[in-house]
Amino acid sequence: MTSTLKISALTKRFAEVAALTEVSLTVAAGERVALLGHNGAGKSTMMKIILGLIPATAGQVEVCGAAPGSAGARRQVAYLPENAAFHPALTGLEQMRHYLSLRGESPGKAMDLLEQVGLGPAARRRIGTYSKGMRQRVGLAQTLIGTPRLLVLDEPTSGLDPVSRRDFYALLDGLAARGASILLSSHALTEVEARTDRILILSKGRMVAEGSLADLRRRADLPVMLQVTPRPGAGEAVTAALPGAEPRADGLVLSCGQGEKLAMLARIAALGDLVADLDVAPPSLEDLYSHFSKRDGQ
Repeated sequence: MTSTLKISALTKRFAEVAALTEVSLTVAAGERVALLGHNGAGKSTMMKIILGLIPATAGQVEVCGAAPGSAGARRQVAYLPENAAFHPALTGLEQMRHYLSLRGESPGKAMDLLEQVGLGPAARRRIGTYSKGMRQRVGLAQTLIGTPRLLVLDEPTSGLDPVSRRDFYALLDGLAARGASILLSSHALTEVEARTDRILILSKGRMVAEGSLADLRRRADLPVMLQVTPRPGAGEAVTAALPGAEPRADGLVLSCGQGEKLAMLARIAALGDLVADLDVAPPSLEDLYSHFSKRDGQ
């Protein structure tokens, strides 16, 4: 599969401070990758290097087959900062026409781009009247100019309401399906848990974990929680059959290791109609992030 981003042994130092140390990763065409880490972990530094805004101290970075910041890379990369700023006196439509002209694209595409991010009805209003979420959507619209191969997004859903966040990720899904690679930084772990293909966790400038959610769950080997709801009148029988279960107001809760999950489910299934319901809660991305970060001394 073609890679749009290749990073090998990337190191960045600011005087005596190591912001990034020996970081390596690859992002494939059409892949949605979440970059996670505490403040100061090195996420913003990595993004700035990818965009060619600052140089690396050591290591290799290749962006769409070109050097970061080169004309070839800039033509194929789109960036959205956490706090997008636009001229308050311009309308959304005027701002997008301006950006399209700068990129050598037809200004006539402006309305279509705004409609894609849900700003069609507000296109002729001045940006100074927009909410933060609306300004963020103007930023999303400008990242779509020129059909970029790589989108670098820093906290892209900041200021968006739940419906707008859902629509935003649906838009990303469509872009990825057409082959665009997406690298996004986010503290909204619940969002990215279900909407990304791979997760990268930075801590103290080092890559401490990477892989799919399933990969990270296997590596962390954190307990799986199972909540069993007995049918009315069967509470004592279910409790006796599941020693170690913790009674709760709405049923029983058990925990087990990843390797014991199937055996535990078989034991519960064997209880038949004594059980009214069963919920299985694997470790969340928040649990995994905390695990890998703490393992690195955070």
